[in-house]
Amino acid sequence: MIAFETMAEPENAELLRAAATGDQKAWESIVDRYANLVWSVARSFQLGRSDAADVSQATWLRLVEHIADVRDADRLGSWLATTARREALALLRRGGRDVPAGSATDFIGILGGALAGEDEELDAGVLRDERDKALWHEFRSLSGPCQQLLRVLIADPPPSYAEVSAALDVPVGSIGPTRQRCLGTLRRRLGSTTT
Repeated sequence: MIAFETMAEPENAELLRAAATGDQKAWESIVDRYANLVWSVARSFQLGRSDAADVSQATWLRLVEHIADVRDADRLGSWLATTARREALALLRRGGRDVPAGSATDFIGILGGALAGEDEELDAGVLRDERDKALWHEFRSLSGPCQQLLRVLIADPPPSYAEVSAALDVPVGSIGPTRQRCLGTLRRRLGSTTT
């Protein structure tokens, strides 16, 4: 029998220590591990791509500035999510503006089959566009907190509830029930538009 060795992913503490000493590979591992989380938090504030990129960049800069100050390496994702939330709020305050509309491409996959029953023989592109248009119309009619929560939850890889809690400043115990309620509302609205 052949035994395969699997390389365990380095722990956050190990990566943070190495990155703090200038190890580029360790830094890249941290960024790879958490970039989607940071991006989804920024986009959850319905920022445009440029503003979300600014928030993301500012979040990573804060980590560089405070890399030696991170006390609990296991909660690095929560630290980054909180920092991204604060950076997004600061950007909105500096701009003195309301939250702009986000991009439709962030949310499409979450309800892949929400508009099932479409005729498969029709042009798939046209059907997808119509489905996406209906989904986004109904998504935008959800409350702001529902939109924000769902945007954060669709990050790839999915964030932990602790990271979502830090990103949105909500109790961990409320995330699952709120998610279920928001998706239920969205499904009902989508169901009523297809009948």
